[in-house]
Amino acid sequence: MDNYTIKFLSPPKDISIKLNASKSESNRLIIIKALAKEEIEIKNLSNANDTILLKKLVSKNSSKIWDAEDAGTTMRFLTSYLSLKKDGVLLTGTDRMKKRPIKVLVDALNKIGATISYQGEEGYPPLNIKKKIIENINKVEIRGDVSSQYISSLLLIAPKLKNGIEINIIKPFYSKPYVKMTLRLMEFFGVIYKFDNNQIRIKSQNYIGGTYSVESDWSAASYWYSILSINKNIKKINLLGLRKDSLQGDQIISKIMSLIGINTTYNKNGIEIIKKNTICDYIELDFKDCPDLAQTVLVVAAFHKIKLKIYGVESLKIKETNRLNAMRNELNKIGVRFYEKGNFWILERRDKKFPISVSIDTYKDHRMAMAFAPLASEINISINNPEVVNKSYPMFWDDMKKAGYNIT
Repeated sequence: MDNYTIKFLSPPKDISIKLNASKSESNRLIIIKALAKEEIEIKNLSNANDTILLKKLVSKNSSKIWDAEDAGTTMRFLTSYLSLKKDGVLLTGTDRMKKRPIKVLVDALNKIGATISYQGEEGYPPLNIKKKIIENINKVEIRGDVSSQYISSLLLIAPKLKNGIEINIIKPFYSKPYVKMTLRLMEFFGVIYKFDNNQIRIKSQNYIGGTYSVESDWSAASYWYSILSINKNIKKINLLGLRKDSLQGDQIISKIMSLIGINTTYNKNGIEIIKKNTICDYIELDFKDCPDLAQTVLVVAAFHKIKLKIYGVESLKIKETNRLNAMRNELNKIGVRFYEKGNFWILERRDKKFPISVSIDTYKDHRMAMAFAPLASEINISINNPEVVNKSYPMFWDDMKKAGYNIT
């Protein structure tokens, strides 16, 4: 369908949402499983398109052409994985993927002994992975301010390198929680590492077998914080499958939303989120460790007439779309100014009423659709190309229906 029209009808007595499993954990676990000699069982694997694609490609394991389509994590993780495992393969993707930089990772892999070249534009996919890594050097420097997935990609193959690896991360170091997630998942399957002063050292070793149950996705949870915050008729929501001791950096949404009127309580099944009265009217936020939350928080702030000053969002320019430009365009449709000023992006306090209706473009970006959908309780809202949510949260529209929304 080209678009969905979303309207809020009335809230059910109880809203309990079993969130989809974490795509971030799932994709890392697929690579770990593929590299382990012993049996690894993954329970509650994500059903996101990106995860299904990565699992299929790794399981197939025979083609000379590997197509990562529009999946950024899949592209980056496979770049290292194939450099370790395969000679003479082409790693490609969609037209948008061919505009997303990968030079930082390719340079690091070539330095330690891979033979990777570019089929098209220098620094971008498609990649010709000509020969597997012949490791002569095991020390690399890598920028920490472009994408943490480059670092995680190297880390996942590190135990299988004959000399291990020492990675020195050049400051600033963005999205550090995602690197910590990678290391803790590796540690769960037996890998010993040292991580201090932005230096990570891993010796050659084996992953051990075991069973891991994937946690629900905190990025997905952020949309329910937004729904609760915006919808005047919903007082509380239960989100199932989340953990207090989460590996996911996006758990920080609970602290961010405490500034915008939401309390979080943990229980044995997950969390309960409840409205409170206190809402800040001016907030400064650093998104360098949680960039995927920025769009959600911007929409919530726009609704509550909060002035927002954000930074650490450089990586949003190289996602599924340039998310900063896309947000500027769509926020303008609801009467809110969002603009760049020096090293910051400013969301001005809304001084106009929302329009009666609005059509939101998604730019082939799942997070654009889910960030704006909660406004449906206030605006007659239409989401164009709503199927983009399949990338990370395929059940999102069905879950919204459970919360009292009509979607046609």
